[in-house]
Amino acid sequence: MQIKRLNVGGEGLNRFFGPLEAKIMDILWSSDGLSIKEVQSILNQESPISVNAVMTVMNRLLDKGHLTKVQTGTGRTQAAQFSTVQSRERFLSEQTRAVSQGLMQDFGSLVVNHMIDALDDVDEETIAKLERKLSEIKKGKKE
Repeated sequence: MQIKRLNVGGEGLNRFFGPLEAKIMDILWSSDGLSIKEVQSILNQESPISVNAVMTVMNRLLDKGHLTKVQTGTGRTQAAQFSTVQSRERFLSEQTRAVSQGLMQDFGSLVVNHMIDALDDVDEETIAKLERKLSEIKKGKKE
């Protein structure tokens, strides 16, 4: 599933989701499945929010394919449990890959130059991974 719009000015999950969507996704990523009322109760601890607002956003996330919904119980005891379709790690990996590939396709060398400039703030492990990848690319071109 690919996000259709990227908020370049946002931070963290707010690059991929609206503010309330991001909060709801965070809550659901840290649980095994919750009802709308349970999510609203958690959000309400931070600031007041109506059940209808939470229901609307969760149903939109469901429609966009980010959540699944399982009905439990029958009659008056019927409830819906919402869960995320994929883990936070998998979601972020897929989305950042799609963004990176799109930027490389559209703006190639500019993107590479900006990423090289950003390496000043990267940890040693990431630098080592980059060095290994560059070595693999160089080997492949020599053969």
